[in-house]
Amino acid sequence: MRRLLLASCIALASLSGCASMGGASSSDIAAVLASPSRSADDRQRDARDKPAEVLALAKFKRGDTVADILAGGGYYSEILSGIVGPDGKVLLVNNPGYDAFGKKGYTERLANNRLPNVTHVVGPSDALGIGEGVLDGAVIVMSYHDLYWVDDKMGWPKVDAGRFLDQVVRALKPGGVLLVVDHSAKQGTGSAAAQDLHRIDEQFAIADFRRHGLQWEAAIPVLRNADDDRSKNVFDPAIRGKTDRFVHLYRKP
Repeated sequence: MRRLLLASCIALASLSGCASMGGASSSDIAAVLASPSRSADDRQRDARDKPAEVLALAKFKRGDTVADILAGGGYYSEILSGIVGPDGKVLLVNNPGYDAFGKKGYTERLANNRLPNVTHVVGPSDALGIGEGVLDGAVIVMSYHDLYWVDDKMGWPKVDAGRFLDQVVRALKPGGVLLVVDHSAKQGTGSAAAQDLHRIDEQFAIADFRRHGLQWEAAIPVLRNADDDRSKNVFDPAIRGKTDRFVHLYRKP
């Protein structure tokens, strides 16, 4: 076990040195993904989520403070932990619904202080407890659409999406970035597909974040799938893990 932890620390330290030169590249992030301390489930997920390419868009670097918002079990939190290094900080942020869903995952992930630069934060949707002006960056991965989903039986009441997003924007420092990944809905559907399909219209998302004071900066096609007709629920076995997903980067002026 000590050897595994030592190898992991060496990999993280190596990445931190590279990232300090202007942001982690996909090859830098691949060094974190190669850590022997990562779980088999996380490695399996890498193939479908392509975190090296996705996170490289944000150019997070050593020493940054980054929030993984609605993080669930913290898959991205652990990767971000390696990118920001021992001098950085990662907030694994959940509301009560996501916290219940991800409890087993984050409990194992954070056990025995194995990620000392990751802090678990839980709060109601409109007051997560992130703070103000503290973040160099944040990520919301496959959970933005849930701001427009309601299911009381599943313990997910209606969220005030505007208040939720405003607190995220306030938490960012000027110049801070927000990386958003989500399942694409058909153009023109706005937020309606979030309820039945767990998808959201890409153009609606751009307008939504702009309304809350962020500038759209970039997108990459790494998770696009032209064969997804976007009519199926994302949990449908025919498309699960292969949905058409957009990857956007926003910046706070």
